[in-house]
Amino acid sequence: MSHRFYVDTPITAGEAVLLGAEAHHLQHVLRGRVGDEVILLDGSGCEYVARVSRLARSQVDLVVLASQQVDRELPCEIVLGVALPKADRQRWLIEKLVELGVARVVPLRTQRSVVHPDPQSLVKLQRAVKEASKQCGRTRLLQVVELQPLATFLQAAPATATRWIADPGGGPPGGIPCDGSPCHLAVGPEGGWTEDELALARAAGWQAISLGARVLRIETACLVLAALWSQGAIAGGAGAQPAGS
Repeated sequence: MSHRFYVDTPITAGEAVLLGAEAHHLQHVLRGRVGDEVILLDGSGCEYVARVSRLARSQVDLVVLASQQVDRELPCEIVLGVALPKADRQRWLIEKLVELGVARVVPLRTQRSVVHPDPQSLVKLQRAVKEASKQCGRTRLLQVVELQPLATFLQAAPATATRWIADPGGGPPGGIPCDGSPCHLAVGPEGGWTEDELALARAAGWQAISLGARVLRIETACLVLAALWSQGAIAGGAGAQPAGS
């Protein structure tokens, strides 16, 4: 299997360039040579077969041989708002969300959250997105956006989306709609949501969903919700509707 690399700009002609960490990985980790063939990704939904044409000190030049549109996205858009866990668990969480097909992650500022990622942290997380995308073959990048207040996230979700907020006092998850409509999910901090936050969610049309009787870590709750939607969307949802509808 050819190795995958992400380029930072869309590929529009018959040539491409790898820079920085990607060039270093091909040259010094994989010991790539002129003539080697690789797969290039640019986040546009295409895969490109390319051949190494020149190795320079800090870049690799390639000639694009072929391209094809590859759709590995889910039939519905999953948007996850989350009070991020501490730094040592953030990268792992993002990697798994990429694999599960989540489209966008919105870090949340809540009343009990303790982690508020700065722009540098978001850059590192987006780098993790690229690494995970190469591993799983995803051709469109999960977006990690700037920190948002919970109220902003709750109110921005469209009325056409299924809106679930994870809370032990909620009802069980229902079936997944099979019409391709988006879903917005919210997972709170380790200390949980406050009553005011839950009331705000209910007023905005969100449905509280319980993930069981045990206390889950932030990342576990995120993966449970994302996996429910990922597999439910793939299976077509059997025409079921969410609980409480």
